[in-house]
Amino acid sequence: MFWLIITILAYFLFAVVSLTDRYLLIGPPNPKIYTFYIGVLGILVLFLIPFVGFSIPDYFEIIFCLITGIIYTFFLLGLFEGLERFEASRVIPAIGGFLPVFTLGLAYFFSGGKEILDLKGILAFIPLVLGSVLISWRSSMRISLKSLQISVVTAFLLSLTFVLSKYVYLILPFWTGFIWIRIGVFLTAIFFLFTKQVRKEVFSGVFAFSKKTGAFFLFNQAIGAGAFVLQNWAIALAGLVYLSVINALQGIQYVFLFVLTILFLKEGRAKKIIFQKIIAILFIGAGLIILIL
Repeated sequence: MFWLIITILAYFLFAVVSLTDRYLLIGPPNPKIYTFYIGVLGILVLFLIPFVGFSIPDYFEIIFCLITGIIYTFFLLGLFEGLERFEASRVIPAIGGFLPVFTLGLAYFFSGGKEILDLKGILAFIPLVLGSVLISWRSSMRISLKSLQISVVTAFLLSLTFVLSKYVYLILPFWTGFIWIRIGVFLTAIFFLFTKQVRKEVFSGVFAFSKKTGAFFLFNQAIGAGAFVLQNWAIALAGLVYLSVINALQGIQYVFLFVLTILFLKEGRAKKIIFQKIIAILFIGAGLIILIL
């Protein structure tokens, strides 16, 4: 269960990234621009090549890795489009609810029906999903058909990325697969230069971020990169069927975010909201205890 520890650590770092985003994404830049920068900065992973095992796989394996990176890039675009057009409280809980279900279904489909959760996995899966949705849910939340559509598509793209990444790590060493997937993300991000908004941002000197905000963005990406590596490591370590549990464990990220928000932003919380989050934490804790025991 070492993958469980790695997953929890990854979601802690993702919570730090989310906390920084609350400062960074006040008046968010164009989603294509944000996706472009994340994709392009991901190529920095090439600097790891001298220090990690890396090889050039065969043609089919390279294509498979690149496709995984392409799908992940479009997940990012869908996520930022959703956050730009709708409130986060409409998009995030819906994605959190659909994501583990889609991943469970895709793992079952790609394995030809061989990968299915046992009783222990199901007993852990259900409270983890319920807790993940409940902790990010707001009573004022209004789900529209359009926000639901983009949430479903975004969740499906991320779940497909998870499953394809697992197959990459089954056929390739971890760092080789990881680096080739990031190359796929980079190449896809480059195509955004064909859009007017991204070209204007990159070549005209009119930056979407101020110097201060840009520094936060780079800091955020460094932490996010570490979280992304850990999450992929967990994917490589866990069994295919447990990828859905990794998704369901995302509620831990919101537990960390809830605590960090109270500690650092000193935000007030209504008693009703605190009670809701405590119930969600109990659900998530129950799921974790089942996994550990």
